[in-house]
Amino acid sequence: MNTATPQPSTTILSTAEIREQFPALLRLHNEHPAAYFDGAGGTQTPRVVVDAVADYLLNHNANTHWEYPTSHETDAIIESARHAFGDFLNASANEIVFGPNTTTMIYHLSRALGHTLGPGDEIVTTELEHHANVAPWQALVKERGVTLNLAQMDPETGQLDWNDFARLVTKKTKVVAFGAGCNALGTVNDFRRAVELAHSVGAFALVDAVHYAPYFLCDVKEMNCDFFTCSAYKFYGPHVSVFYGKNDLLESIDFPELEPAPDAAPERAEMGTQNHEGIAGAAAAVDFYASLSSVDFSLRDNGITDSGLHRDRRQRLQSAFAGLRAHSAPQVKRLWEELSKTKGVTLYGPPPQVERTPTVSFVIKNVSATDVARRLAERGLFASHGDFYAQTVIERLGLAPEGLVRVGCACYTSDEEIDRLIEAVRAIALGP
Repeated sequence: MNTATPQPSTTILSTAEIREQFPALLRLHNEHPAAYFDGAGGTQTPRVVVDAVADYLLNHNANTHWEYPTSHETDAIIESARHAFGDFLNASANEIVFGPNTTTMIYHLSRALGHTLGPGDEIVTTELEHHANVAPWQALVKERGVTLNLAQMDPETGQLDWNDFARLVTKKTKVVAFGAGCNALGTVNDFRRAVELAHSVGAFALVDAVHYAPYFLCDVKEMNCDFFTCSAYKFYGPHVSVFYGKNDLLESIDFPELEPAPDAAPERAEMGTQNHEGIAGAAAAVDFYASLSSVDFSLRDNGITDSGLHRDRRQRLQSAFAGLRAHSAPQVKRLWEELSKTKGVTLYGPPPQVERTPTVSFVIKNVSATDVARRLAERGLFASHGDFYAQTVIERLGLAPEGLVRVGCACYTSDEEIDRLIEAVRAIALGP
């Protein structure tokens, strides 16, 4: 009997099969089929996720840790969700913390770590960050007298100046808060290098993967980060944040909490009643991702044991993520190449031959980003615009206050929608 572990395949369901699972794609706007290019700000939701939310509210709704069936069921649903995200991140279930959003969770972490910091201590982050990974640390400058250092980005490439970053990480550094992906430009940052630098000086390493985790399957053990955060609504789930911390840190760090809240990880890092229905939906989003793989790994150990089921899910996720990148890469390449040839359009961020997320940002000469988005919407093409809370990026590019137009590919993006978008941008750029 062959017991070799099968290798993940890039085989996934067809785009048509995937699109059938999203009711939002049936929407018409001005008699045009709605095309959602706003995934970097929040994706559409498949039926299975909505069903999981509805099932919880209709059949299991209760608070936790009480001695009656629906409370027990709620406990089980939350525990199952921790296991699902353990598979999603290659973590242990007791290292998975849930919260309302990433901004809140990073702020929560900054409160916890801030108790131990003071004048002379330094925190390093970068100019490529979402402001959620800047403002909580800025608060410690006022409250605790710490120094916050921002490593510079290169406006020409949309990438981090690594010499500047390495210069700023010193023995005074206590926290390195680092974005794995830039939500405004699609830049993928070398978080492994950042974690290594942080640990070389004894600093904590936080990886903000909100704009990275939807496109690249993460492995927090391989990353070796101390903390990690992502948001389920960026990958087909509800508005729930998922926060990872190494178990010993979750157990030892003095997170703000109100008695008589649980004092064991991971619940000690959570505050108040959680969004139970959102957690149920977030777990369903992980399984939705896994379901996109058309490869059957479960026969390897007959799907009998819990560990076998977890391995099966992780392998399916690997297959699905690889397949989705293979699907979106040519779409991004075509979009970039066609827009770069369009007079009056200026693109920002790394080109497609550089590792990046499927997020493309641009401006059109003499047309505000707000007006571009409005005119695209008239054609049923939904795109986001502005600074996307990456305020420093927009300021460094000299594009404040209007910012950029941002479009991105999701699992449901079709080649025909890419063609529609290119045609519409050209029409706006070339004028009447």
